[in-house]
Amino acid sequence: MSKSVLLCLLLCAAASSFAQDNFSSSLPIIIIDTGEDTIRDEPKILARMGIIDNGSGQRNALADAWNEYDGYVGIEGRGSTSQSIFPKIGYGLETRTAAGEDRQVALLGFPEEEDWVLHGPYSDKSLIRSALAYHWAGQIMDYAPRVRMVELVINNDYRGVYLFTEKIKRDKNRVDIKKLTPEDTAGDALTGGYILKLDKFTGENGDFEVLFESEYNADTEEEQSIRFLYHYPKPEDITFAQRSYIKSWMRNFENVLAGDDFRDPDRGYRRFVDLRSFVDFLIINEISRNVDGYRLSSFMYKDREDEGGRLHMGPVWDFNLAFGNANYCGGGANRGWGYNFGINCPSDFWQLPFWWDRLREDPDFIELLGDRWNELRAAEFSDERLNATIDSFVVAMDDAPARNFERWPVIGERVWPNEFVGESYEAEIDYLKNWIQGRVSWMDQTIWSLTPTRTPDTPTPGLSIQPNPTDGRIRILSEISGELFDVRVYDTFGRLMFSNDRLPEGISIDLSPFPAGIYLLQARKEGGQIVTGKVVRR
Repeated sequence: MSKSVLLCLLLCAAASSFAQDNFSSSLPIIIIDTGEDTIRDEPKILARMGIIDNGSGQRNALADAWNEYDGYVGIEGRGSTSQSIFPKIGYGLETRTAAGEDRQVALLGFPEEEDWVLHGPYSDKSLIRSALAYHWAGQIMDYAPRVRMVELVINNDYRGVYLFTEKIKRDKNRVDIKKLTPEDTAGDALTGGYILKLDKFTGENGDFEVLFESEYNADTEEEQSIRFLYHYPKPEDITFAQRSYIKSWMRNFENVLAGDDFRDPDRGYRRFVDLRSFVDFLIINEISRNVDGYRLSSFMYKDREDEGGRLHMGPVWDFNLAFGNANYCGGGANRGWGYNFGINCPSDFWQLPFWWDRLREDPDFIELLGDRWNELRAAEFSDERLNATIDSFVVAMDDAPARNFERWPVIGERVWPNEFVGESYEAEIDYLKNWIQGRVSWMDQTIWSLTPTRTPDTPTPGLSIQPNPTDGRIRILSEISGELFDVRVYDTFGRLMFSNDRLPEGISIDLSPFPAGIYLLQARKEGGQIVTGKVVRR
């Protein structure tokens, strides 16, 4: 008996109702078996993986041969927020040999590599928000992660519809910049390539620097710090000379952008940046009104000087809360600019650099942006093609969403941070289409000005934290009544220090195990409203 047939029999004996039928899918099926090991958020564990993909127009069944991949992977949980509040989480994969060594393979039509990601949409009930963003970005930017919709089974447990995609990394088929080695510490070799990101930091700090701070704080009353994280080379690999170089280069760029002569064609900021990438990055984040855009999961890269040496924005990443799916900080509105996050949500801990407000002051940038938008609206982003792309994803999934929502029965239920709750999958897709149509219509009228616009939201309430500062235990209350859900405490690196699914009003949290410093508290109220606060641990 083949291993795939045996696995099918085991699955058919499981309690999941999908397995009691002759489970087959129009999507590729990924099957992972970890044995007795539990998948953790680092380190990766060795597991067996099979992929069934019989080709376009063919059904894929659990009894079919593992014809796309039959081998080993390292697997770990991933996702800064999703792992703590959603039962359906994402995974990081590394294709490996049986001995645990990296193995480069071409999977599902993607170029050879060893690092992959499985996104698990949960609060995104369309299932395709990130897939749409990656697809559209891939049409207009130098690179965006390739994506295939799949169905996932782990240890005989059906996990639903996932996005199989590429991890963002330096590679000739991904972010195509020069490789940096520890020996590259001088001359032109030192000047690239680098990948930085704005994000929460969820890994272990260790004994190495993971980030550096901008000299320009956010333009908000609290003047939050802006932090650039090292992505490539990794924090544990980047040398002192390389850290010093990229920090100095970024500070020089920001100084020029903030200076009086920033528009000068020779001395100004344009000699530092690939302006087209900034335009396209803005368009993808604005057409989606990505509430995390510009400030979280936001990547940028710089190649060597002999390869141009300019800063490029991208690749784009993580759009589960975009396209009208967030009911806080303006994320649900299809009017107003996402880059005005500091106006709509000034107390949030993670803000965006001053760059985007400054670029709005350059008529050449506005002209380039307007021309690019008009070009795209006549082609890739026309109403017809936008709707056709959504339809193509939905048609390709066929009956997979029904299985997904049988496994995760969230249709008709509010899941943080839903702006809209549809009573059917079709209603969720209709909302997505209508939201996008309203969004692009609004952008058609306003793209030539980028006038700062405050989204007419209810002011975000805060948390009352007592005592503050504290030597250890705190008591938290909100400015509006009701229970607090999904209570989370982050440090200034963005690392999750504490989480609790539900915390009745007035219940205390003990911060005494935490080092002295500033901590951010986030929670939500009934209906999804976000409440935040800060506390100083002495």
